[in-house]
Amino acid sequence: MNTVIQVSSVSKSFGTHHVLEEISLNVEKNEIYGLLGPSGAGKTTIVKMIAGIETPTKGSIQVLDTFMPNLYNMTRIGFMAQSDALYTELSGKENLEFFASIYGLKGKKQKERLEHTASLVNLTDFLKKPVHQYSGGMKRRLSLAAALLHEPEILILDEPTVGIDPVLRQSIWNELYKLSEAGTTILVTTHVMDEAEKCGKLGMLRDGRLIASGSPKELKESTSSATIEDAFLYYGGVRHEN
Repeated sequence: MNTVIQVSSVSKSFGTHHVLEEISLNVEKNEIYGLLGPSGAGKTTIVKMIAGIETPTKGSIQVLDTFMPNLYNMTRIGFMAQSDALYTELSGKENLEFFASIYGLKGKKQKERLEHTASLVNLTDFLKKPVHQYSGGMKRRLSLAAALLHEPEILILDEPTVGIDPVLRQSIWNELYKLSEAGTTILVTTHVMDEAEKCGKLGMLRDGRLIASGSPKELKESTSSATIEDAFLYYGGVRHEN
């Protein structure tokens, strides 16, 4: 296996507030790695550090064998934040054109990528509308399209399917599987248990600590759990009495 993301003994504090404590994890090439945990567990902070947006207080992060943050590496990453970084006065198409230009996409290549990513997230018929007329789910879908435009080697998605209907959510996951099979490494945060089941490997976070990691099957088998939710409760210190 080829490790493309290596988080080594990372802690993060904001002033006196400790957000993460001694996090270590590896993500392999082509893997879909999920970070599972409730709000406030530290998932967003970890992915921001991996993307180079935040820096660790302690420890180190390597992405594609380079210590982060690194400007060149940031061009090899597609990052979809939890809050949509969109220009609401522009149309969907104008937003995608703007992000495409940042990634250096021009002419025919830009047109092809815009059409492909808009189709993927089912926004083709809405690209001419200004984004301030989009629903919350449509904005999430546009953010995902923007993150995919430049065909990144690593795709980091922070709660990507919040507010998206189940049918479209499944189609997005089908595309993530295709991207993974084609060589893209995907890191996704979620607090949704059925979405966690779709990941190849999971890191379970609680109160800023990594409490368990492994494939969904391994985590369930090691705790004699029928569901990922039960396994999470087990590792989190909640025991069910028979």
